[in-house]
Amino acid sequence: MMARKKTPALPLVSTLNMLEAAAEVADLSQQIKKHDLLYHQKDNPEISDAAYDALRRRLEEIETAFPDLATEDSPTRKVGAKPAAGFTKVKHTVPMLSLGNAFSEEDVTDFYERVQRFLSTQDIIDIIAEPKIDGLSCSLRFENRQLVQAATRGDGAEGEDVTQNVMTIAGIPHTLPSDAPNILEVRGEIYIDRHDFAALNVQQEKDGGKTFANPRNAAAGSIRQLDSTITAKRPLKFFGYALGEVSEDIADTQDGVRKKLGKWGFAVPIPTALCKSPQDMMQFHETVYGDRPDIPYDLDGIVYKVNDIALQKRLGFVSRAPRWAVAHKFPAEQAETVINDIIIQVGRTGTLTPVAELEPVNVGGVMVSRATLHNEDEVNRKDVRKGDHVIIQRAGDVIPQVVKSLPDKRKKGAKAFIFPETCPECGSAAVREEDEAATRCTGGLICPAQAVERLKHFVSRLAFDIEGLGDKIIRQFFADKIVTAPADIFRLAAHAETLKTQEGWGELSVKNLLDAIEARRTIALDRFIYALGIRQVGQATAKRLAQNYLNIDTLATQMRDAKTHDDEAVQELLAIEDIGPAVANDITAFFAAPHNQNVLADLLKEVTVEPYIPPDTSGSKVAGKTVVFTGKLVTMSRDEAKAQAESHGAKVAGSVSKKTDYVVVGEDAGSKLKKANDLGVTVLTEEEWHDLII
Repeated sequence: MMARKKTPALPLVSTLNMLEAAAEVADLSQQIKKHDLLYHQKDNPEISDAAYDALRRRLEEIETAFPDLATEDSPTRKVGAKPAAGFTKVKHTVPMLSLGNAFSEEDVTDFYERVQRFLSTQDIIDIIAEPKIDGLSCSLRFENRQLVQAATRGDGAEGEDVTQNVMTIAGIPHTLPSDAPNILEVRGEIYIDRHDFAALNVQQEKDGGKTFANPRNAAAGSIRQLDSTITAKRPLKFFGYALGEVSEDIADTQDGVRKKLGKWGFAVPIPTALCKSPQDMMQFHETVYGDRPDIPYDLDGIVYKVNDIALQKRLGFVSRAPRWAVAHKFPAEQAETVINDIIIQVGRTGTLTPVAELEPVNVGGVMVSRATLHNEDEVNRKDVRKGDHVIIQRAGDVIPQVVKSLPDKRKKGAKAFIFPETCPECGSAAVREEDEAATRCTGGLICPAQAVERLKHFVSRLAFDIEGLGDKIIRQFFADKIVTAPADIFRLAAHAETLKTQEGWGELSVKNLLDAIEARRTIALDRFIYALGIRQVGQATAKRLAQNYLNIDTLATQMRDAKTHDDEAVQELLAIEDIGPAVANDITAFFAAPHNQNVLADLLKEVTVEPYIPPDTSGSKVAGKTVVFTGKLVTMSRDEAKAQAESHGAKVAGSVSKKTDYVVVGEDAGSKLKKANDLGVTVLTEEEWHDLII
């Protein structure tokens, strides 16, 4: 096995307390979101895949250790960035999810064993291993065996319609043979091989056009041309490797899917291997990594997929990735550069984050000019100073990391960085509470940085998703005092005539903005909850709150009751899956604050919040019921049991209360069984539960 270069380790997650973990999660999330946008929408990443992966991996480790911090707002729960302007949006019938990552033999083994645990088996699980192509993900939809639509991944739920451009790619069949199903979505990667990339850049330079940093950027830029005749001149290729919606199964195995796609005229990634153990998977990874210079297209790792399609369906998905697949990334790329300055950024919750401004450096084909330093402890631990030579590690879509400084190259007199005691934005005291890693501005509502970040969050992709209200415009409107609170956005029409006279604005641009705002006056309950910017409440938690309380009035009333220590309201909140005391406290505190009550009341005058409508599970005996699983389950794993219950319309809770309908008990059930008996809740064995849901 190849030796891997070691890098200095961050503090062990096991040594972090809740406050330190929360601060680091906030820092990591902010960095990852920025680089997701740069990579997926602007095709201009600042850091390498490996550095990005390291940031995401660190975030996943912390969220695993501190489940209360694992909000759906987290970058680990979503994919990509929202579609760019200029293309029609396409809603994916089956979400185009990303993949979880593995970086070591331990991670690969953990993936394999996790699959076995979920399936409650020690049998050998066949795994298909294939190269991970560094290109642009695309979904091709065929209806009646004709190519009718092509869409980018976008944010996983919606992508960009690039049909006309994809039609120009010579290697993509437009018609499928008679044995193909009526509906078939073929998913894969659009790419440019290295030889064609070099020739393209030569031609671009000769023509006085833009040259590209790497083949991936060239492919993405080419497919997003508004003029398809330009796309047609680019040497684009396509690998098919997965399916979206299909009207009928085309194979029983992943290997069978590959063979069928190849038969129908699609190129498929090679080489590939059928692995029967983590050792087989590692061997294939090392072989391909060694052969990478001789492979004509860029790879950034290996993808492992459970071969059996029936097992894939049982395994299902977590919020942003399938349980049955993982990407084993190649080692991170690093470079040396100089820190020109260390600045402080202030986030939505007032966290002060140190950021290194770098002498721009090329890391793996991407120019990097900024890197996160996380918090005061990280700056001190790495002894990073202005003017230092540092090692930067790139990791995909995210702000790169400063791996370490090089003190032997430090200039004499270089001073240690002193963390500010006041907020650089509003001058308020910056306080670091005992046992907390984050330093926070105490200015609250008077801090313009926090106010602006809250407004940016409110209009962001997973919230109100208002096109045209980007960072620059929000800052402009805030400075002009025409948007200082969320509801002001929906009153912008009153400023239309004034806006038309300002630089950069005209009648059409103002109309487009107002139309985009009007289109968002009605919003789903879960998106509205997320938009409020409650600390530790991301997309997943917002959805769980919506599913439990059904409408905004009930939610607000119940949260105010819970804050006044109404035991029933508190217990109902804590019974919701993944909501612990820390998250519950942040939720109830938000709704109890008089200012937030005023903001909410003002906002509800301007928008309509649609109540949550449970999915149609007619025929299910457990639809709408609350179920708790306890003890060691024998017939399936706990995760599979939860997934199965939710698919039948049940709500899975983590604790037993008077509102619990069923407690399903396995072996060695403990306190939850006792509480169920005390409260008179119906207790079921596994067999009785299976009989109920069949």
